[in-house]
Amino acid sequence: MSPRRRIASLSVASAVAIGLIVAIGVAPPVTADPCEGAAADAQPSPEQAFRLPNPGTHAFGPIGHRPAGANASAPLPKLGLLPLAVLNAIAPRSAQVQQQAAVVPPPTPRGNQPPPNPAQPVPNAAAAQPQPAPGPDLNGPAPTSIVGWVTGPDSPNETIKRFAVSGTDLGIMWDSGGQVLMAFGDTSGFCMIPGHQWRYNVLMRSADRSLSNTVNVTSSPLVHPGISKQIINTIKAAPDETGIIPTAGISVGGTQYLNFMSIKSWDANGAWSTNFSAIAMSQDNGQTWAVYPRTVRTPGGGNENFQQGAFVRPGDGYVYSYGTPPGRGGSVFLTRVPQGFVPDLTKYEYWNSDGNAWVPNNPSAARPVIPGPVGELSAQYNTYLKKYLVLYCNGGNDVVARTAPAPQGPWGPEQVLVSSFSIPGGIYAPFLHPWSTGKDLYFNLSLWSAYNVMLMHTVLP
Repeated sequence: MSPRRRIASLSVASAVAIGLIVAIGVAPPVTADPCEGAAADAQPSPEQAFRLPNPGTHAFGPIGHRPAGANASAPLPKLGLLPLAVLNAIAPRSAQVQQQAAVVPPPTPRGNQPPPNPAQPVPNAAAAQPQPAPGPDLNGPAPTSIVGWVTGPDSPNETIKRFAVSGTDLGIMWDSGGQVLMAFGDTSGFCMIPGHQWRYNVLMRSADRSLSNTVNVTSSPLVHPGISKQIINTIKAAPDETGIIPTAGISVGGTQYLNFMSIKSWDANGAWSTNFSAIAMSQDNGQTWAVYPRTVRTPGGGNENFQQGAFVRPGDGYVYSYGTPPGRGGSVFLTRVPQGFVPDLTKYEYWNSDGNAWVPNNPSAARPVIPGPVGELSAQYNTYLKKYLVLYCNGGNDVVARTAPAPQGPWGPEQVLVSSFSIPGGIYAPFLHPWSTGKDLYFNLSLWSAYNVMLMHTVLP
């Protein structure tokens, strides 16, 4: 069976039987050339000189991920342009951006809590939200440091050699039940290979609790030895598709759920249009994925506000999903679903902040919980602050944090963790490490000029 049709343990017949769409095929290669600098010098070994099937052309995906203010006609990033030593040298001392080792505590037990039986009654929609005891306020300086590269030619993970990943972004992290899974966006491989081994998305795994160098990557689903495969492929639900980009992940009862958006077009800087968003699932720790057709959200009727997402599961029986419209200019909206019904959109409730109420099965009833502009968002409950915490990039392209006593808010003011001026080259997409707790906050951050992902460490005040 050819790699483009390899489904591994999940057959097409069994997927259809449980109401899934198994996506086949891989992304065609890019028309523009992102392979410059250090990655261009990486030569493939014979076993890695693998040409992904189904060659073709499409618009260069990462143009949609350019930071705000970037020149859309500027040359594409030179992979590996800014190694860690250079970043340390140019970063202002006032930002305390320097290499720093630390240890991440283990996750809380509820991270592996199984979902309720779907046959059980749905939790009371009017149930009060948990009100944790007040913790410290996030209202003082929070020193942030670069720990190290997660991906690319300067990463100790050797992602070019092991996975044919020379350039990528995002690195969305969640606890799969003993491991951390990381979903990445548009990915390029060896530059000497026709098509540059382009993939819309890839996945890596880690069990690292000591982040002294960076997040240590242990494995990745492969399409060929030394080549990470594209985990979510097209479901052929749109005539024009130029990207399949993951936006949020969560594990419920051993099943992995990954929210993704189908890109219709990359528009102005920080703006893009979507065909739809949807949820893919995996029951083998991210090795194979299929898409729930009934989770497809086509823009309109309020679904346009849930094209990108951020999951959090506080332990009250619900999975909460923060949604934003396509791009980086929108506000944040909130929906929740009983954790045994993640694939069923009819079971979702939407927070109407005007009426302080959850409205069932009506996306248009959702009202903003955080005003825009908001870039890629991640969320978790922080055990030190005893509050819910979100990270995103604001209109100034700074990494900012907000806190709230409950998932729906009220959310406090923005607190800058990383200024866009402290790390030149265009930072974006701060994604929280799921095992961060206490005062030590870890998150992945993408750098456009290097088109790779680095791990950051913030010490909360």
